[in-house]
Amino acid sequence: EFQDKQIEQEFANAVEQHRVEEIYWVGGEPLMYEQHWRYMSRIIELGDGGQVYARYNTNLSRIEYRGVNLYHDILSHLRDWQICASLDGTGDTGEYIRTGLNYKQWLNNFEQGVGVQKHRRQMRIDFTLTLPGLFEIAQIERLAQQYDCDLLTKVIFSFTPDIVMSPLALPRAVLEPVLDKLLTTVQTVAMRDLLTQLKQRPTFQEQWPDDYPKAVAQGKQRVLKLEQIRGDTFTMNDILQQDSGIYDWWQQIT
Repeated sequence: EFQDKQIEQEFANAVEQHRVEEIYWVGGEPLMYEQHWRYMSRIIELGDGGQVYARYNTNLSRIEYRGVNLYHDILSHLRDWQICASLDGTGDTGEYIRTGLNYKQWLNNFEQGVGVQKHRRQMRIDFTLTLPGLFEIAQIERLAQQYDCDLLTKVIFSFTPDIVMSPLALPRAVLEPVLDKLLTTVQTVAMRDLLTQLKQRPTFQEQWPDDYPKAVAQGKQRVLKLEQIRGDTFTMNDILQQDSGIYDWWQQIT
């Protein structure tokens, strides 16, 4: 009720009074909000696009809504804009990490943005590193190089030791060799900084030594249950086999 009757009304008033200069659309998923398309279209309709700068954090699963195209009907009319397009991995691995991702569609939507951008800071890839994402680093960097775009990086948030989707779920003896090998091949400063910082962070086993064995077992069971619910034919088991140390650790969790 507060959102609908107070916050949104304040924003609607600002739009109608020509007071909007910068908007940050974030979610959830902002391009799934009907309000996004309505208010941005209204800003253009009022002739105020030339004074507006818009920033987006989006999974880029949708770029059209009821005949309105994000790039051609909205962003092209703005003073400037920036899209941080979330992507945790490519192909089958990316679709495994992020339920609902259609990688080919994402790629098509991103390419359209690159095709209309006026400078390279408008389209960026926002990469969140997960445990299966350790095997996607080269592909993500290659994608950023292919489209000549900036790469933003961070590690998946985790506040308890049962988050086995985090690389910090790995024991130090398994994690460090993987990071050391990756650090010899990464091409971007952003990815190098991410991996270097990850090496310096305590692992779950170091943070929660007493709870760790039970927690990772619970985390693995949750992952297996989600795979069953989703009917996955491509699983964590398939991804982790790419590294014998990580795969052995995964297999030993009971």
